[in-house]
Amino acid sequence: MTLALPTPRQSVQVPAVVGAALRVPLATGGHIEYANLDHAASAPCLRGVQDAVDELLPWYASVHRGAGFASQVSTKVYERARDVLRKFVGARSRDAVVFTRNTTDSLNLLARSLPKGTSVVLFDTEHHAALLPWKGPWIRRIQTPASAADAVVALDNALVSAPAGPRLVVVTGASNVTGELWPVDELAAVARKHGARVALDAAQLAPHRAVDIKAWDVDYVVLSGHKLYAPFGAGALVGRADWLQAADPYLVGGGATKQVVNYGDHLGVAWSAVPERHEAGSPNVVGVHALAAACEVLSANWSDIEAHEISLLRRLREGLRSVPGLSELSLFDGPRVGVVSFTVEGHDAGLIAAALSAEYGIGVRDGAFCAHIATRRLLAKCGSTEQQALRASLGLGSTAEHVDRLVDALRTLVTVGPALTYRLADGRWVPEHDVRVLPSFLRD
Repeated sequence: MTLALPTPRQSVQVPAVVGAALRVPLATGGHIEYANLDHAASAPCLRGVQDAVDELLPWYASVHRGAGFASQVSTKVYERARDVLRKFVGARSRDAVVFTRNTTDSLNLLARSLPKGTSVVLFDTEHHAALLPWKGPWIRRIQTPASAADAVVALDNALVSAPAGPRLVVVTGASNVTGELWPVDELAAVARKHGARVALDAAQLAPHRAVDIKAWDVDYVVLSGHKLYAPFGAGALVGRADWLQAADPYLVGGGATKQVVNYGDHLGVAWSAVPERHEAGSPNVVGVHALAAACEVLSANWSDIEAHEISLLRRLREGLRSVPGLSELSLFDGPRVGVVSFTVEGHDAGLIAAALSAEYGIGVRDGAFCAHIATRRLLAKCGSTEQQALRASLGLGSTAEHVDRLVDALRTLVTVGPALTYRLADGRWVPEHDVRVLPSFLRD
């Protein structure tokens, strides 16, 4: 995947997000604008998505079989979203669009739909959603490559030894640990040479860069609304329909059935065709509409989104280099989206994250990021003795002030220490005396 970095511009206007001006309490007293630097886990809702949801809610009704006018509207909204998703990922006209709950759900659906005896090849640096669902007689997990070029060679070598029959290569578009972009088009070319299909995990890529199934010659793309500024519980699997059509329904129930007949001692069931075949139950119309709205907003603003992110990412990485003892995690030091993971030698990642929140109003992620193998191998690679890392991830609500506040706070925490005393409670660090109060809707 060759993605050129755009030239930073002086004037950039990115889509607005809900909660951009949110003020949070500090354990030291007072309030401050929340610096959300945890977009890689879940992104806030776009204003445009909120407006789209508010517009739909009065019309919300049953989908597909309702005779009422509101049902017809909801059905139109739901089916229109398939066309929006197909366009968003550059899909082929015959590709199926199956709506799911999220990327994990999509990959489990695909895993359940593989033909018998399918060989699966993937890198062990994948997010657990892509690493764990596969079962079969031959699964090859390739260790962390030293470079993007090494990844291509390693995949080629792995496929040479794959047994005859169906083959699937699973690749990520952008690492959720380091944000680094993987050479998707080159990996897909190698897969094609060996007669393998390609499933692209675009969960971390799609909020930051345009996805193109046709240009990269991949067979399936999976993504999540909660990372795409549409946190309403919808995701999608987009790709070739034949394996999905040949598989038993992922879930069984209403919507997945074309006809059910009672034969006395057993039921005769004729399953629906794809995509309904794998969408049993009442569909998440609101979530799907939100997902489609987010895709339309992002598609119309890629130039500004990329310029905004690149400017902040450069500022963040330069600032982090000034923090004593800080080491940035990197797979192969390639171009990346706005995700940076790091460790500060001698300092507990969980304690730093807690202090950033309590004393500075900053949200970051600590841990191994649902990619334990990748994170711990990269920690060892940079010489760290820590078992967990910190991750700062940028998004549409991020500002230069947020980045500078994080860098300044890290320098203070490392050189001076926290202002408060912290203790472990249920495995998490918390201030000994926390004066912060939950918002009113959560109070008893």
